[in-house]
Amino acid sequence: MILVEPGVFIMGDNQSEYDDEKPEHLVEITQPFYIGEYPVAQAVWKAVMQEHNPSQFVGGCRPVEQVSWQDIVEGGQDDSVPEAFLDRLNHDFPSQVPGYHFRLPTEAEWEYAAKGGHETALSSEHIQSFLKNSQPTAANLYTTFAGSDQLKEVGWYSQNSHSETKHVEQRQPNELGLYDMSGNVEEWCLDLDDTDFYAKCKEQGVVQDPLNVEVGRYRVHRGGSWIRDADYCRVSYRSSWIPTHRYVIIGFRLVLAPVQ
Repeated sequence: MILVEPGVFIMGDNQSEYDDEKPEHLVEITQPFYIGEYPVAQAVWKAVMQEHNPSQFVGGCRPVEQVSWQDIVEGGQDDSVPEAFLDRLNHDFPSQVPGYHFRLPTEAEWEYAAKGGHETALSSEHIQSFLKNSQPTAANLYTTFAGSDQLKEVGWYSQNSHSETKHVEQRQPNELGLYDMSGNVEEWCLDLDDTDFYAKCKEQGVVQDPLNVEVGRYRVHRGGSWIRDADYCRVSYRSSWIPTHRYVIIGFRLVLAPVQ
């Protein structure tokens, strides 16, 4: 896993055609966390879940897919996944970092990491400039996709995937050394989807460690997938679905973070 140091970044994209990516706002990640270099592969899922593998595109080095948010976080959706993946993982393979445990990333942690994390974090001058006149913008600072403005360099999507998932770590990583943040499979996050959440964050100036678990019915997933066009694989693009949804384009990535 890759260590991500605290920092401030611009979340969202005012140039997007989608309103739920607006407004751009400042987010401070206040604590270091670790994030998986790539989405959870089927070999890892099977090791934790006693050989159960729901994936359509079978392969130990391919990302696991057709797993719901509930399968990962809560369990009990049906007899195939009676116990949550995270419960088993934290019990059977506990963290070696004291006071940390495995969980899904928050949407803010995911986007911070996708945009380069501490490697692209804002300076104090940039923070003050943004608060005064909304400059610089996200487009000035970050690549369109995770690690490049050319998706074919960093991700598997509709134009190069041959209509299937691919082994992880086959495209170029981003600034943090993370693979497949754009394309291959979309990745569940902790948050509920609230289309007004960004506006609420903007009002706070610099919001610390935002997490929406109060408003909404759908759970967020990010990053685009092998079936998606490039626009849906941008680092700012937001998707969501019901937490019991299992689909061939959705997997997840782990973070190792302080126990709250």
